Amino acid sequence: MDECLIERHAKPVPRYTSYPTAPHFSADVDANRYEAWLATVPAGGRISLYVHIPYCDQLCWYCGCNTKATQQHAPVARYLDSLIAEIEHVARHLPRRPVVSHLHFGGGSPNVLDPGEIERLGAALASAFEIGHDAEVAVEVDPRRLSPEQARAFAAIGVNRVSVGVQDFAPAVQAAIGRLQPFEATETAIRLFREAGAGSVNVDLVYGLPHQTTASVLETIEQTLALSPDRVALFGYAHLPERIVHQRLIDETALPGPVERFAQASAAADRLVEAGYVRVGLDHFAKPTDPLARPGVKRNFQGYTTDDAGILIGFGASAIGRLPQGFVQNTVASGDYERRIGEGQLAVVRGKALDTEDRARGMVIEALMCDLVFPASALKREFPGLADRLVAEANQILADDEDGLLAADDQNVFHVTESGRPFVRTIASRFDAYMSIAPAAPAGPGRKAAAPLRHSAGV
Repeated sequence: MDECLIERHAKPVPRYTSYPTAPHFSADVDANRYEAWLATVPAGGRISLYVHIPYCDQLCWYCGCNTKATQQHAPVARYLDSLIAEIEHVARHLPRRPVVSHLHFGGGSPNVLDPGEIERLGAALASAFEIGHDAEVAVEVDPRRLSPEQARAFAAIGVNRVSVGVQDFAPAVQAAIGRLQPFEATETAIRLFREAGAGSVNVDLVYGLPHQTTASVLETIEQTLALSPDRVALFGYAHLPERIVHQRLIDETALPGPVERFAQASAAADRLVEAGYVRVGLDHFAKPTDPLARPGVKRNFQGYTTDDAGILIGFGASAIGRLPQGFVQNTVASGDYERRIGEGQLAVVRGKALDTEDRARGMVIEALMCDLVFPASALKREFPGLADRLVAEANQILADDEDGLLAADDQNVFHVTESGRPFVRTIASRFDAYMSIAPAAPAGPGRKAAAPLRHSAGV
């Protein structure tokens, strides 16, 4: 691909795991509003849950997650008490025990919990909610500290899919990001979960890290294929040292530039597809037998998912949830989270109530990110008052496109081409009405149009 094209589109835009994105949440949505929203959850309806564990044994330098390192277990144990109290508190605000179709334990590293704590957390969730017999229950783990007892404990509480953090197998890259992880540790973790009965395995990889080359990324892909994961997530590293202090430990001179990043991502994607994986959206890959490879993929704060529940309830410090009325987010600092829960409060401190335009634009962005299409017919059915305006915007994007990223389609107005797939976030950002609003400013009727395609971001 032409280097000028890559340079033109390789500028930061949101990952669009929500719309509007989290920087545009505000204190207009607080714990009282969340309580009112919870009361409207349909009795017996399907929901999904996210449980956040914001602790690790050590902090990886590249990480942008809300987590902290601790060598003592007391903070983890104290946090778990608050987490269970929040689960019980939220459940009391619901009309009746809803049915959980998806449950995700994220972090941080949920396997900082010992086996007894894992089972205690699982029991609290099973007491508060009805976990569906066919629910997907997933956990993110750090292979370097996983024990057989922990794997069995996660399986005992219903975990049937494990997401294993790898990033890269090259020792030089691992040293440069502060995460030394032998291949054997990853292999053992996957074996332990498979033996325990968690049959679905996801491996998380990252390109754009210091000292990575296209050749070294392909070596990591070959090692990953040897593990035969059901899914592979291939994320681009986002270097934000002005916001994430520990990223300042990374040698910026060793980071690959936009063209090399594009080459790494493209080569890795091509090899995974060649190996038989189905490419899903921008950066996920699944075996043809995996549910993620089927139509109907969605996008939420965990990335691409088969979760189609209309309600997501988040537990823990910084956790984000979504209800029909909008998004909510708990306080980020674990100390403040524990204080609020200890005082019998809900921990939500910010969020975003959705208006009709938010919902319509969110539909467009999710369809582009997941299916690479503009959903004209669905817009006309669900948002007749806004459909014509959004179709006109889509036609203008087509007119502006000089790089073959889009193609006309009589059914969908346009679809993203294979050449445009790496830049799908760039294209989606054209429908983001908040793009030119500073995150600290209140979101409201005065939203401006997004920047032109050639000035937005991508890889």
